[in-house]
Amino acid sequence: REFARGNDSSSSSRMSGMMVLQANTQRETGRSAQIGNISAAEAVAGIVRSTLGPRSMLKMLLDPMGGVVLTNDSNSILREVDVSHPAAKQMIELSRAQDEEVGDGTTSVIVLTGEMLKAAIPCLERHLHPTVIARGYAFALEAALEACDRVAKPLSLEDKPAMLQLVQSCVGTKFSSRWGDLVISMALEATLRVVREPGAVAEQAGGEEAAPPPRKQEIDIKRYAKVEKIAGGEPSESRVLRGVMFNKDVTHPRMRRRIERPRVLLLDCPLEYKKGDSTTNVAIEKEEDWNKLLRMEEEYIENVCAQIVASRPDVVITEKGVSDLAQHYLMKANVTAFRRLRKTDNNRVARAVGATIVSRTDEIQESDIGTGCGLFEVRKLGDEYFAFFEDCDAPKACSVVLRGGSKDVLNEVERNLQDAMQVVRNVVIDPRLLPGGGATEMAVAAALEAYAADKAAAIGVHQLPVRAVASAMEVIPRTLAKNCGAKVVRVITQLRAKHLADDDHAVGIDGTTGALLDMNQPNGIWEPYAVKVQTIKTAIEAASLILRIDDIVSGIKKPK
Repeated sequence: REFARGNDSSSSSRMSGMMVLQANTQRETGRSAQIGNISAAEAVAGIVRSTLGPRSMLKMLLDPMGGVVLTNDSNSILREVDVSHPAAKQMIELSRAQDEEVGDGTTSVIVLTGEMLKAAIPCLERHLHPTVIARGYAFALEAALEACDRVAKPLSLEDKPAMLQLVQSCVGTKFSSRWGDLVISMALEATLRVVREPGAVAEQAGGEEAAPPPRKQEIDIKRYAKVEKIAGGEPSESRVLRGVMFNKDVTHPRMRRRIERPRVLLLDCPLEYKKGDSTTNVAIEKEEDWNKLLRMEEEYIENVCAQIVASRPDVVITEKGVSDLAQHYLMKANVTAFRRLRKTDNNRVARAVGATIVSRTDEIQESDIGTGCGLFEVRKLGDEYFAFFEDCDAPKACSVVLRGGSKDVLNEVERNLQDAMQVVRNVVIDPRLLPGGGATEMAVAAALEAYAADKAAAIGVHQLPVRAVASAMEVIPRTLAKNCGAKVVRVITQLRAKHLADDDHAVGIDGTTGALLDMNQPNGIWEPYAVKVQTIKTAIEAASLILRIDDIVSGIKKPK
């Protein structure tokens, strides 16, 4: 037996001396890898921590092209930050996923994930295995979601004051809060305008029947609520159109620039002679043949225009080119034409005026013509010409016109407006609210402490990670208090005592003054259920994932 033991030890020493990886490969294993990941996550959270709440600070970033970005939106900040640590890259990806999924809570998810990882350090020091910690975090997630369901209250979409107050909770922490209620009302109006009921028969832009719509309402803000930024003018001139606009002028100067109740035809085909895909050579022996070729081209254009004019449109918009000859025929028929419109803009015009995009001029039907527009007009704003399709009957797409002093201000207001529209979208899909100002996080922390105490026998050693999640949840109210200059320890102690003593879990921190505030008061802050729950889910799951990493290998490939 002694001989065998000595043999094993000598073989293990030989194995440890053997190099499997390349010499220039960096490798971290075990505790050092876990501590390194936690430190990297904390560093990323530290970047955006001061951008949480209504007293948040702005960050100025220089992008690689030399441009300047002024923002307090975490997704925009972290997108511009260049990091090398893999765990830090994972954290930045969380912010992007949160922005795409619910559009808000990007700062909260980063700060909360960083704190979850920091809270796991005592568990690691007590030699708890990372899978045990991850299992405890999973228990905590279940209990946290149950606590959110208990605290949530329903919201009626008909209650406009409550909806405006809800959007205020999102915009209040942003730069555009200085614009007053303008951004809030625009976000609410734009989002509700693009809502399509699940029962409606949706048609694709090409006219084909789409797949059966899902049971949820379709609210595609990215595609059908376009923000047009026009520098100059007053912010008060910003508005949501009851229709759409795009940056184009008519193709011929003598075409009409104002038409009431226009008939709009949308095309996906060129109004010019077909060009060959490859180089084509034509050998001509007689001069008459050349004239015949030209005449054939003219007849083709004339035939295409005749097919268009036969449907009696007032405005023709195509995604392709319009030749000079086609402009001439259309102008003689008193038809206004636009060319080379983007596909996305054409889809929005189709939704606004009730038209269908046609791919061939010989297939135009009366049902393809859009008659839902009240007024078409080309206007000059600044140095550019814009085509407006306004006063539509039942537009399911819209344009948001933003006016303001400089491009940087408009870019930031656009980011804030997108966040606010996402908040309204979340509430339309799931009309439930949770108290803001750190009240929900404090309620979840109190529920987790009670869960760990009640289920101590059932969950055993997992109660330590559950309590770690409970302490990590307090980082949101703590950061809110810190950013507005309150006495953090005193305020958090009072808040914790309130939540442990009472069943009313709507008490949070007023992010402006730093005092305690009951969110049921008229000036209380409420946030969408979907945003809060997504933040908690993402933070706990990401922390569990990062904790289970025990080996980081960064290899450098040999230059070929």
